[in-house]
Formats: sequence, structure tokens, C-alpha cells
Amino acid sequence: MDWRIGWVPFSALLAAQTAQAQSVGYEEILAVARGEQPVLEAGALRVQSRREAAEAADELPDPRVRAGIMNLPVTGPAAFDPDRQLPTQIAIGIEQEIPNLARRRARFGVASSEVRLAEARLGMAERILLADAGTAWVRLHYAQARLDLAQAALDDLRAFVPVANSAVASGSARPAESLAIRRELLGIEDAITAIEAERETAQAQISRYIPLADPVALGAAPSAVLDEEQLRFELESNPEILLADAERGRAEAGVALARAEKRPDFGVSVTYGRRNPDFGDAVSIMGSITLPIFTDRRQNPRIAAAEAEAAAASAEREDRRRALVAGFEADLATWRSTVRQWGRARDELLPLARDRADLDTASFAAGRADLVDVITAKSALALLELEILEREQAAVEAAVRLRLTYGESRP
Repeated sequence: MDWRIGWVPFSALLAAQTAQAQSVGYEEILAVARGEQPVLEAGALRVQSRREAAEAADELPDPRVRAGIMNLPVTGPAAFDPDRQLPTQIAIGIEQEIPNLARRRARFGVASSEVRLAEARLGMAERILLADAGTAWVRLHYAQARLDLAQAALDDLRAFVPVANSAVASGSARPAESLAIRRELLGIEDAITAIEAERETAQAQISRYIPLADPVALGAAPSAVLDEEQLRFELESNPEILLADAERGRAEAGVALARAEKRPDFGVSVTYGRRNPDFGDAVSIMGSITLPIFTDRRQNPRIAAAEAEAAAASAEREDRRRALVAGFEADLATWRSTVRQWGRARDELLPLARDRADLDTASFAAGRADLVDVITAKSALALLELEILEREQAAVEAAVRLRLTYGESRP
């Protein structure tokens, strides 16, 4: 897969977002996260590097050229005269080492395993990037929603301040009631301050993936509904497992390479020698073969070491699988809990808080309740609505992280 495919549409996407006052949707941030990101670009270049290296992995070594003077006398009447004696010759030749076929195939296997390992690491980096980008967008979306809700509640409560002041001035309300109203307003203002910090944090996280100064989450939030069985089915194709498989494959390729050292390698050389014209020039053709003797002290220890590495890689693969399943089940339990808490607050607590606010308002209108009771009920309702949005955010964020971490990377 060419991970640079997303670079071209990224420019068009960025131009469109600039025209939309720096707004970004959920699917758009995921598309950007798959596109021109430095970590993915680095991973793609590593994959390309491994592929280039794999193409030459099973090639023969470079041939060698040899040249020199052979059998030159250094004493006697013919000393240092290359043309006086028969064996003396000026020779030039070429030699080629020929590793055994098993070694060449094993080298190619090691190089291919490095390609798969680089691809698995790239897939892992993309999956992590997607999960982080998706959850950052969810946090920004709900920070905006909670901020709007808190601001509306604050404006609603502030409308009661003149009424409270008039009641205190007329003597129909105690002065302490105005202080109680101010306390409720401060509670909402504190919530707004905390939410603004969360929004700025989410904006900073999104700015890692897309160069916007103040990004705004646009559109609806993703669903909090999950297909648990589908997620379980996709666990075996998770990048974490693929990475472990690639590491095990590299270790197994190392075993094949170590075993290939027990097979002999070959070599051939051709030499042309110029001699005294009275004797004629000469050509030499030689062959060679390595002798894998003393394997108990040379090749066998390397084979045993490689087999131990392969066994370790298999054990680590199983450990990663178990850790992945355990993490998945834990995250799934967290998602179930957040969904239940959200549903309970939305379906049970919220109607009760609304009924209380309505009843206190009606009682105040009938003169049977104080204004502070109405303010307290409305403040409690606003804080509960903010809490429900927090619970909804937790459920959606858990679902998004599950989908992008364990399931299909494309929503």
C-alpha cells in the first residue's frame, strides 16, 4: 500500500477547511491523520528502504579483480627480471564468490521479513495516530457542546439576579438569598472555566494533525454503538498482532540463514598471465569450496541461538495476543460502563431534575417557594445536563477508541 496517496487530497481538504472558518469534521480529521503526517511519511520511507534492500538481498557478491607478478625471482642472475624464467608472469584475473543457494534464499527471506516488519510498524503507527486524532476531535466536539450549554444556563440564571435584588430591596426576600444566587452562578462559571481549558487542550491536540490555529469541531459526533462480535473477529488482524507476526517471521528467517551456513559455498577464478614470449602466456582457471567442518563449535551454536530467538519471538507473539485480548476486554468493559451511566443519567436523573425545576418554578409563581429554591433547582439541572454530556462524551470516546484501536481503521 502506498501511504503517500493521501498527500494530494490533503491539500484540497485543507483549502476547503480554510474556507469553512477553520472547521473540521470527524471523518475529515481521520482522513488528515492518514495523510501527510511526519510519522507516517517516515514509516513509508522505511518501507521503501527495506524494499530497495530486499531487491538485492539474493544477488551474488561483487566479483574481485586480482593483478600482480607471480614467481618473480629475487636472487641470482634473474633477480627482478620478469622475462628470464618460465614460472614468472604478470598476471591479472577475476574471481567470483558463489554462496550456496540456501544462503541466498535465506538472505532474501531475512530482507523480506524486514519489509513486512516495516509495514507492520507503519500500520501500527497509523492506528495509534487515528485513535488519538479521533478521540481529540470527540473531546473538542463535546467541549464545544458543554460550553454552549453552560453559557446558556449562566445567562438564564443571571436573568434572576435583578428579580432577587428587587425582592431584597422590597423586603420580600432575605439578603442572604442574593448570596446564595451568587454562589450558584459561581458554580456555573467555574464549570465554564474548566470546559474552556478542555476545549483549548483538544484544539492543541488537533493542531498536531492539521495546521489550524483554532479548529472547530463540525458535524455530529460518531455513534457510541459497537458491534462487539465484529471487533473480536478483527482482533487477529490487529496491527499489534501483525507486528508480532512480522518479528516472528524475521526470527524464523534468521534460523534459515544460520542453517544455510552448514552448506558449502563455492568460488571460481580466471587468471591470465603474461610470460616470456619464449614460453608463451598462460591461463589459469580455479575453483574453490568452503569446508563447513567443526560445526559443533561454529555453525551449530549459531543455529541454536537463532532457534532460541525464534522461540522467544513466538512466545512474545502469544504474550502480545493475550495482552491485546485483555486490553480489548478491559476497554470493552469501560465502554459498557460509560454507556450504562450515560443512559441512566439521561433516562432517569434528567427527568427528575427537570420536574424539580418545573415544580419549584410553579411554586415560586404561586408564592409558595423562595426564589433561591428556583435558582438552586435550575443550577442543579444545568450541572446535571453538563454531567450527562460528560457521560455521553465518555461513551462516544470509548467507542471511537475501540473502533480505531481494535477494529476497522476506516470508520
